[in-house]
Amino acid sequence: MARSPKKQKAESNDGIYVYGIVPADVEVEKNAKGIGDPPAKVKVIREGDIAALVSTVKTDQPLGKPECLQAHAQLLDGTASVAPVLPMRFGAVLTDEDAVAEELLRANHDEFASAMGQLEGHAEFIIKGRYDEKAILSEVLSESEEARELREDIRAKSEDAGRNSRIALGELINKALEAKRSADTQKVLKDIEGLVAQVNVREPTHELDAVYVAVLAEVERQDDLEAAVEKLADDWDGRVEMRLRGPLAAYDFVVTGKSGG
Repeated sequence: MARSPKKQKAESNDGIYVYGIVPADVEVEKNAKGIGDPPAKVKVIREGDIAALVSTVKTDQPLGKPECLQAHAQLLDGTASVAPVLPMRFGAVLTDEDAVAEELLRANHDEFASAMGQLEGHAEFIIKGRYDEKAILSEVLSESEEARELREDIRAKSEDAGRNSRIALGELINKALEAKRSADTQKVLKDIEGLVAQVNVREPTHELDAVYVAVLAEVERQDDLEAAVEKLADDWDGRVEMRLRGPLAAYDFVVTGKSGG
């Protein structure tokens, strides 16, 4: 992609939306879509060894729609499979292309270049497991005499009379799930040791989440990572449903919020 002699100035009600920072040799695919309705054309603004993926947006229109978030993520994740990318936080808008080049890229050139150097060849992957509700509750009951007694007490009483037992059983099950989640997460971390460079254990988003881990790994080792997750899925067949997502932009490891304006 050739650079124009002079960077485009945005119209008064336009801004330049920045998706992320990439190496200067990155080219935008023809079918790349940005945020907006219709989707904006994605461009590259280069400065030295780095560049920014951008598109023009109307500053008088809200950016928080789900489709905007999806477009932001899809563009960055698609890039992460072929080049290191430093994701900008969603909603980063500068006044014009000169501001992107000067206030964002030039002002932070060495910092961004160094961060991308560390990311070279790597991307983020998400390992997530969800307990089968019936299987995990059966497991908890089989391991806890107290849980079994509370369940029998609930069955033997009316709804009102068994209220305290239901509360106690719920608390016991939640505590048991927390312990199992911790143990199962440690098993995952042990099984992928040597395959990943960094790990971030995320907070569960659902009461039946068994594992929720973001990892930074070499893109070339994706097959090895998939094999490790598949083995876990086999080991936990009927107990935990395992999923692997990626390669993704390294949101958990190198998200930048700098906007320069």
